[in-house]
Amino acid sequence: MTQGRVLVTGGAGFIGSRLAVRLASQGHRVTVFDNFLAQVHDGNPENRERLKATGITVIEADIRDRAALVEAVRVSDPEIIYHFAAETGTGQSFDLPTRYSEVNVLGTAHLIEAVRAHGGSVRRIVLSATRAVYGEGAYVDAEGRVATASARDDDAMAAGDFAVRDAAGRPLTPVATSAACPVAPASIYASTKLMQEYLLQQAFWGSDVAVGILRLQNVYGPGQSQNNPYTGVLSIFCRQIQEGGALAIYEDGEITRDFVLVDDVVNAFALMGSVTDMPTDILDIGSGETVTILEIARRLLDRFGMPRDHLTVTGAFRPGDIRHALADITLAREKLGWMPRFSLDEGLDRLVDWSRDDMTANVTRIRAVGT
Repeated sequence: MTQGRVLVTGGAGFIGSRLAVRLASQGHRVTVFDNFLAQVHDGNPENRERLKATGITVIEADIRDRAALVEAVRVSDPEIIYHFAAETGTGQSFDLPTRYSEVNVLGTAHLIEAVRAHGGSVRRIVLSATRAVYGEGAYVDAEGRVATASARDDDAMAAGDFAVRDAAGRPLTPVATSAACPVAPASIYASTKLMQEYLLQQAFWGSDVAVGILRLQNVYGPGQSQNNPYTGVLSIFCRQIQEGGALAIYEDGEITRDFVLVDDVVNAFALMGSVTDMPTDILDIGSGETVTILEIARRLLDRFGMPRDHLTVTGAFRPGDIRHALADITLAREKLGWMPRFSLDEGLDRLVDWSRDDMTANVTRIRAVGT
């Protein structure tokens, strides 16, 4: 896409704000639509000013407000819309199903209606989706054949057995997951995010509006909230280490995740706007590598100069949690020309440096308020 008009819903958030700033710096006319929810933004009003300082138009409104969204699409007259606005806590979604359904599902329906009401300027909509829609994801059996993982049994996990098995009880081996893997959302959050995909695909099927979907793995990096308990395990670990608390590691510590630095994720979204023919295939975005939660906790402790035993492997588990996650990024490379640029160690260095500075700034801010 040449320099043009862009609307970013949820554009004050962790990923969306970085994308908005990048696009504005490249000469695009960017409008951000966000409700600045305190849980996400730590109640920090500086987020608005940072965006405005780069020439971005900021509309503070909720995506559940259909009229506000219709007006935002009208005044921004976008050629491309990046849709980040969503509730994102897997555990919280169990307690707040109405809120998650209203924001993620109804909000996306409002976006569809706003685009239709506006007319013909919109050419691309890019959705920030999630690997959570896969549930446990892709596995193979002992013979290397693709196999379906069964939901893990709570009684077995309570007894310390965290393995993933098939319906016959045979252990399975995780492999990289792509969109060829059947979806099997295991949480209300994941179900509402999958519905976003379906709504956008079905609403604009056969139209002049191309829909792109990026399913993200665990995104981390500088700027991620260290206080929101429902997202960003690495940022939460950084805060807990600096506060002197021991890290509590779930299960046996051998849960694996694919962590991808926010800069690499922003690159993927930027490419979805700039490539001549945006891929309409569902693309998986991750590092393409896994690490155990126990190992990554140890690496963070090392960086903060804390002993590696400053953690506890609790054996505790959360029903519905997946055991393994790994992205097959082949299609993103082939269709989008995208590859991650940063190694995990490089990303952790950047996260820790920022976390130290952010914690210091928070202490200074609290003291200033107290005086």
